Amino acid sequence: MSRTALLVEDDSAIATVIVAGLEHEGFTVEVCDSVAGRDAALAARRFDVMLTDVMLRDGDGIESLGEVRAAYPAMPVIIISAQNTLDTAVRASNNQAFEYFPKPFDLDELVRAACQAAERSSGTASAGEAMPDGLPLIGRSAAMQDVYRMITRVLDNDLTVLVLGESGTGKELVAEAIHELGRRKSGPFVAVNTAAIPRELIESELFGHEKGAFTGATARNIGKFEQADGGTLFLDEIGDMPAEAQTRLLRALQSGRIRRVGGDQEIAVNVRIVAATNRDLLPMISAGTFREDLFYRLNVVPIKLPPLRERQGDIEPLARHFLAKAVKQGLPPRVLGDDAARALEAQSWRGNVRELQNLMFRAALLAREERIGADTIFACLDASHAGIPHDGDEDGDIAEAVARWLNASRFAEGALYHDALAVLEAPVFRHALRQTGGNQLKAAQMLGINRNTLRKRLQELGIDPEEFSTA
Repeated sequence: MSRTALLVEDDSAIATVIVAGLEHEGFTVEVCDSVAGRDAALAARRFDVMLTDVMLRDGDGIESLGEVRAAYPAMPVIIISAQNTLDTAVRASNNQAFEYFPKPFDLDELVRAACQAAERSSGTASAGEAMPDGLPLIGRSAAMQDVYRMITRVLDNDLTVLVLGESGTGKELVAEAIHELGRRKSGPFVAVNTAAIPRELIESELFGHEKGAFTGATARNIGKFEQADGGTLFLDEIGDMPAEAQTRLLRALQSGRIRRVGGDQEIAVNVRIVAATNRDLLPMISAGTFREDLFYRLNVVPIKLPPLRERQGDIEPLARHFLAKAVKQGLPPRVLGDDAARALEAQSWRGNVRELQNLMFRAALLAREERIGADTIFACLDASHAGIPHDGDEDGDIAEAVARWLNASRFAEGALYHDALAVLEAPVFRHALRQTGGNQLKAAQMLGINRNTLRKRLQELGIDPEEFSTA
């Protein structure tokens, strides 16, 4: 069912992101930037909910709210204000505001409140009814508000975006938000991790190949560029792309045309590029491992994602979000205790948001009671950081240790292999790095895996090869 909202906001950047969030949940939104515009809009049509700033260009958004409430008693009102004082909160409460959000606000929470308000207005809300999942990015910290502002600036254009940030900070979520909230949302979203593709296959993966182009090419393959035509192509770990593939990527970005491997025909493609990397590309340019012209072609709009340690206030809401997400994946419902939240906030989170998500899934799985306490968090952290069994326990019987751990653990249906592997993998990698003095090439050879695969897994597990260096 269509829902309508009136947004009264004179900051165009903030208005853009709120409109995008509301439209994502099916709202039809009308925007005005003044008290006079508000009154004219209200006189012209009915709205299920009104969201209004306080300080508007022609007056105070709360001052005449009593008259609005009297004229439209069934319409819930949500107050948004940068005047984050007790007086503002009291005035909002006195005017029976449905909800009050100080700036900077959490967009996901604001959209949820608008959904609840609209349902109450239409009388369709029911007890225990699930609200929409909302947007993928969570956080009300100042650092995340800066990210939100940058996202809103690229929604109505096709500028190339380069998302920068440590491993696990949520770079793909930013790319998804840009696509889902932008003007290409009706097109495909195609993600490719360039670090996970073997060097000899990356051009075929990106641009496709013709039958017979190389040994094993038994049929034509449509590459990621063609798959993403009309939508968004997300190039993750762009800093790990081989030099020869960088050249062809640059040509495709410049011309808007690609050529399949083994083909002689150029194909026009219409894609929006969002790239991401956890590496510092400028030193790579100086070292000659990343093309300078490609960097400037990608770095049109850089968006820097903060590490989790710089957004401590977001840790608790993220943890609660992941517990709710765990339930949808078949894990038992859990409640985060206050002592557990404090324990989480005290951690450094080298693996960032991904590490926090994995830990909360593990805590939901292993907690003996509905309420997760600090003891469960510490136990999960010990398992995550130290590894079970620990590769330093040279006098123990590894097989017996693994068996004891498996017998003492509980796993979600279908999760045994991946959960066990995640715990056992870290000490194996540490052992290989210790044996090779931190040399990743030699460690990869010892393990029998690709060096790019090793590098990616080390980043995801929060293992620093420099700790094992013999230099």
